[in-house]
Amino acid sequence: MATIATPPTTYQTKILIGDQWRDSVSGKTFSTINPATEEVIAEVAEGDAADIDLAVTAARNAFESGPWASMDARDRGMLLMKLADLMEARLEELAALETLDNGKPISDARAADLPLAIDCLRYYGGWADKIQGATIPIRGNYFCYTRREPVGVCGQIIPWNFPILMAAWKWGPALAAGKTVVMEPDEQTPLTCLRIAELAFEAGFPPGVINVVPGFGPTAGASLVKHPNVDKIAFTGEHHTGKIIMKDAAATLKRLTFELGGKSPNIVFADANLDDAVAGAEFGLFFNQGQCCCAGSRLFVEDSVHDEFVERVVERAKERVVGNPFDGDTTQGPQVDQAQMEKILGFIEKGKEQGADCLIGGSRVGDQGYFIEPTVFDNVTDDMDIAQHEIFGPVMNILRFKDVDEVIERSNRTMFGLAAAVWTSDVTKAHRIASEVRAGTVW
Repeated sequence: MATIATPPTTYQTKILIGDQWRDSVSGKTFSTINPATEEVIAEVAEGDAADIDLAVTAARNAFESGPWASMDARDRGMLLMKLADLMEARLEELAALETLDNGKPISDARAADLPLAIDCLRYYGGWADKIQGATIPIRGNYFCYTRREPVGVCGQIIPWNFPILMAAWKWGPALAAGKTVVMEPDEQTPLTCLRIAELAFEAGFPPGVINVVPGFGPTAGASLVKHPNVDKIAFTGEHHTGKIIMKDAAATLKRLTFELGGKSPNIVFADANLDDAVAGAEFGLFFNQGQCCCAGSRLFVEDSVHDEFVERVVERAKERVVGNPFDGDTTQGPQVDQAQMEKILGFIEKGKEQGADCLIGGSRVGDQGYFIEPTVFDNVTDDMDIAQHEIFGPVMNILRFKDVDEVIERSNRTMFGLAAAVWTSDVTKAHRIASEVRAGTVW
């Protein structure tokens, strides 16, 4: 039996602007909730337009006239390496804080979120002094060359499903390139972002290079997007929000980078190694309580192996351990909040109403915490809501198919194009899927 980890008891809850931890200008706070117990963890300063303006000013000053503007690229990289080292030295503390605020199993935070975040910062730390331009031969007696220069102040808006990893993914490339950042962490999970900002100060980042303003999308997030002194917005989250950001950023011609939602096909052919495919399908859907943008949420299984595959994947779903995320034996924690739990349960009811077969799960677990049973639907059709919309929860949808042409066409019958996966022993077939299925990443 695994040991039960101890949740942290102290947290950074203020806004970081320049070199100061401060209350919000309005004095408002909001509660961050433990999704496993529904208890308040802490009250966090609630930033809005006034706080964003101060943070952007600090970031602009640091970019244009502070030590960051004249720092050698290699020294920027060394700061990222130092931050990674400090995070590694505090891995257990940060993993516990992530589990407390987000609800993910402590085993996942330790084995995935923290190591991947640390590795990301080290990777981009190594790139800082390798950002190069080019010399270009042109007609005439001229010397022509390009330089890659930092865009300026980057506004960064991150979601709640991988809070510390999302922060690393945003900070790493921006800081390596010499930008300064203003980050708005999601209101459900602000604590780890604030903590690693403390570690960034300890590492030696100059004031104003990293600013963190917790708050809500319609106030803090929208103000960041609209601010005239922000040069770029990097956003990870739901596609409807992406549309709003694109409209609001148009007024100031900001550069935009989006990573939005998905309804990714996971395709299992009859010639696949079924042991690997079953394990991969379970992980690809249920990992992180199903709260992954690139989850394999449309599981296409070839007719001839469908029955065997379904039986085996249901047995694996039955083995999942739902419970206290601080227990090392737990494999599935709560959903992030009540709204997310209710949204998922609503999709489950729609699946039943529209004729899909619910083979296992489908209900809330207990009456405290936002826990949902691992759920598997079979005989799902393309037109059902559970096959069309991003559920973002532990709900597996299995669809039958007959041949390659059919599954390619059906895989592309979606507004999303984030990811896809294929299981087959035929390399030619695998590469055809990778070429013809419209997805940014294909496994």
